[in-house]
Amino acid sequence: MPGSRLFIISSVAGGGKSTLINLLLEKHSDAFFSVSCTTRAPRPGDIPGKTYHFLTVPDFKEKIQNSEFFEYAEVHGNFYGTPKEPILRALHENRVVLLDIDVQGAASVKKLRPDSMSIFIQPPSLEVWKSRLRNRGTDSPETVERRIRNGMKELSKAPEFDHLIINNELDVALAELESIVFPKTTK
Repeated sequence: MPGSRLFIISSVAGGGKSTLINLLLEKHSDAFFSVSCTTRAPRPGDIPGKTYHFLTVPDFKEKIQNSEFFEYAEVHGNFYGTPKEPILRALHENRVVLLDIDVQGAASVKKLRPDSMSIFIQPPSLEVWKSRLRNRGTDSPETVERRIRNGMKELSKAPEFDHLIINNELDVALAELESIVFPKTTK
């Protein structure tokens, strides 16, 4: 089958990647979404096992020792990791696999799987992005400022991705994402 089946989707916090991925999955329920593990506390609206697998730090470190992650990193003061087994199983089943991971994790996966396709979701401007982060109400002001500092470094990595989508208008960004991941089914 031509083309990649493993898609790495990254963005800065507040860039809109989770929203776009959820909308894409609503249209293409046959795709496999890899639910990441994290040691961060659940936020309002998070659903364990759907949004993230929430782990304690000792449990996360045990999974590292057991080589259970495709990739893992410490980001924004918490651990995040992509479980290996479900991804390999979905790829074996020839399913489209979507990874929602940070820039650091994207680089790790790209090294392991050069055949993967990387997509960076970029906010339309720094002002819009900072406003989204501050207004979503899920993080403390200190956490928002840390996310902005880290995000500035992440934005500088956008040119390293195979595709760049500017998330200015949600419908347009979704159509672009869909045309990359499901090119034959996009009208």
